[in-house]
Amino acid sequence: MDKRVRLKWIVNEESILLRDFLKNNEISKRSLTHIKYDGGEIKVNGLETTVRNYIHRGDKVEVAFPLENRSPALLPEMIELDILYEDDDVLVINKPPYMNSIPSREHTSRSIANAIAGLYERRKYHGAVHIATRLDRDTSGLMLIAKHAHAHHLIGKLQKEHKVKRSYLAVIHGVISTSSGTISAPIGRKSTSIIEREVREDGQHAVTNYRLLDQNSLYSSVELSLQTGRTHQIRVHLHYLGHPIVGDDLYGGKRDVIQRQALHSRELTFLHPFTQKEMRFKAEPPEDILSLMKGWTDKSFVIDQKV
Repeated sequence: MDKRVRLKWIVNEESILLRDFLKNNEISKRSLTHIKYDGGEIKVNGLETTVRNYIHRGDKVEVAFPLENRSPALLPEMIELDILYEDDDVLVINKPPYMNSIPSREHTSRSIANAIAGLYERRKYHGAVHIATRLDRDTSGLMLIAKHAHAHHLIGKLQKEHKVKRSYLAVIHGVISTSSGTISAPIGRKSTSIIEREVREDGQHAVTNYRLLDQNSLYSSVELSLQTGRTHQIRVHLHYLGHPIVGDDLYGGKRDVIQRQALHSRELTFLHPFTQKEMRFKAEPPEDILSLMKGWTDKSFVIDQKV
């Protein structure tokens, strides 16, 4: 059985060079090279052809991408995933805390990428692992995975167009003084660390929006959304604001009530890269964050249901 990813179109133009038609449909020059040399094919009306030919209204164009091979360095592991949605092109999963998105020097196994590789191996699916929205090791919540390279390419384009949106729930130290706001402060690597980031004038442009949900005398809960996607952006910006995330000891948070940063990717909205249908997902925080919020004594904590 041919397991290659295939795309099909019917031509609407009167006459167009096939190369230009494919470019207009987001088939990059790099992809064309892979298709030509690595086992793909391009057909017009059922016959293999080259991109130098002209096509016409009503012609049927079909592209088969080469089979993808997983990197031999990424070992498949049989780890159960919380899959909220799956089709031929994308996966949406709910990541638990204390799990890397991809292997690192300190944590070489048991990452989301290892788990997806294991899932593909069980299914005998020929695919590389393409994580479109990564999360820090201790951050929980929704992640978007592309199941093949072309889907990853299209999702990347959607991200640049701000059509992949995520909102986060965080519990932060202190009583925040405004009900909503925007943190616009450039972020760069801290000169004394290979991991830590900080707000600095020569950093990359970074913008985070926040909205207060509830608070007591010690903590506030906030909803956060990103206009940019810098490493550790939410954590750095909240530290800069003077309200570090509870449990985030890298950026000034205390771990006396929770053993990781109380940060959860709660909502994910994106346009499906092929159907153009709006996809919306929501995942409630894990028990450690829920327990932290239930433990507030100064005021009953109720998550804003409009979030």
